[in-house]
Amino acid sequence: MLKRILFFVYGVACYAVFFATFLYAIAFVGGHPLVPTALDGPLEGRLGTAIVVDLALLLLFAVQHSVMARRWFKERWAAIVPWTIERSTYVLAASLALIVLFAQWRPIGFEIWSVDTPTARAALWALFGAGWGLVLLATFLINHFDLFGLRQVWLPLIGKAYKPVSLRTPRLYRHVRHPLYLGFLLAFWATPHMTLAHLLFAMATTGYILFAIQLEERDLVHEHGKAYEDYRREVPMLIPALRMRDNSGTREVAGNAAGSTPR
Repeated sequence: MLKRILFFVYGVACYAVFFATFLYAIAFVGGHPLVPTALDGPLEGRLGTAIVVDLALLLLFAVQHSVMARRWFKERWAAIVPWTIERSTYVLAASLALIVLFAQWRPIGFEIWSVDTPTARAALWALFGAGWGLVLLATFLINHFDLFGLRQVWLPLIGKAYKPVSLRTPRLYRHVRHPLYLGFLLAFWATPHMTLAHLLFAMATTGYILFAIQLEERDLVHEHGKAYEDYRREVPMLIPALRMRDNSGTREVAGNAAGSTPR
């Protein structure tokens, strides 16, 4: 019983770190004045050094986020970390990688564009907010608490057996296969003030998203076979289909694997 309590406390602590990091990320990208570090700002030091440091920080997150989600890594990781806290540990590692990025990020300055029209600025900030809202909504459509490890530590605590969450195609997933990643793209690109650092961040994360989708969908095809292949042919990857796809009851696949679907 003590072990189950400790695992539960650990899982809740990891979730708390994630949620604080998520909120900080919104302020970091949006340049909120209350946070000590931000994506944009004047260049301090040498331009080349700032670009190398920023790219290294983005690479650190990309490697952690993708490698720890791969099947071969999880099979080896299971020999070290109990399955109950495996997802919580993944969430904690991803949060720590982001915290390092926030702390060490080097603003570059150099304005790319600036939108001064009040209506246009409001529209861009609305898209920015909608992007982050879509990210959060997508996690709840899958199973937010399983995705971030809370369900895995809660069920053993109350004496219930854990059953993996089936992958489904809820309403949003009938329009687009990766709404979570679509939300990130909106949040990263929608800004009335684009600097070189922001552009570097947006381009690098977009490239990573496109790469990560290939890895994740390969895993999903391996797990679900023809059902996911059919779903992938019928539903767009990132640009939503305007017409609703009637996939209800035909298959149980919904997919953003690493960082999106329960593991």
